Amino acid sequence: MTAIGLSGDVGLIAISLLTLNILLGLLIPVRYSPWRYWPHRRINIFWVHNQTGLLALGVAVLHPVILLFSRTAGFHWLDVVFPAWSPKQPTVNLIGAAALYTLAFVLITSHYRVQLGRRTWKTLHFTTYLVAAFAFAHSVLTDPHLRGGPVDYFGGGKVFAEICLLIVLAATFLRVRYAMRKTRSGQFAREGAPQGTL
Repeated sequence: MTAIGLSGDVGLIAISLLTLNILLGLLIPVRYSPWRYWPHRRINIFWVHNQTGLLALGVAVLHPVILLFSRTAGFHWLDVVFPAWSPKQPTVNLIGAAALYTLAFVLITSHYRVQLGRRTWKTLHFTTYLVAAFAFAHSVLTDPHLRGGPVDYFGGGKVFAEICLLIVLAATFLRVRYAMRKTRSGQFAREGAPQGTL
């Protein structure tokens, strides 16, 4: 396996971890109980959410670093840190770097959530969706062989990233719908509507 191929595989692992992290993050506000529901085990979702975020960051950092060991990619340290002028696909790689740095911002602000206050931290934490947008765009638009060829949306890695994207979009839609229903239900209850009509 080449360094370029390994970097691509590591990138897909990062996408997997990011997808899992977002899904867990969507469960936390609705107070999902893995003991009461599936998988009927005592699991600290908040702890797993934090760990998958850290792991995703570590794997995302490793993803471009591996390219330094490729003889054909031609990447140097500056191309990894700030790939605006990288030898291959600079725009797409810049989007990937934006995902990485935004993820780091989310994790750092989460570490200081008590000091920031719940309201400020929660507002900053919504940048997770920006992380996802950058990460999925980078994953789908990158030529895995770094040859600058057209995007093959039906390639194995692309299909995997696209499935992850669809899962995140569907879960986000369900989470927003749940929040809207809960808000409507609370408004009706305050206005004295019969509970059976909800």
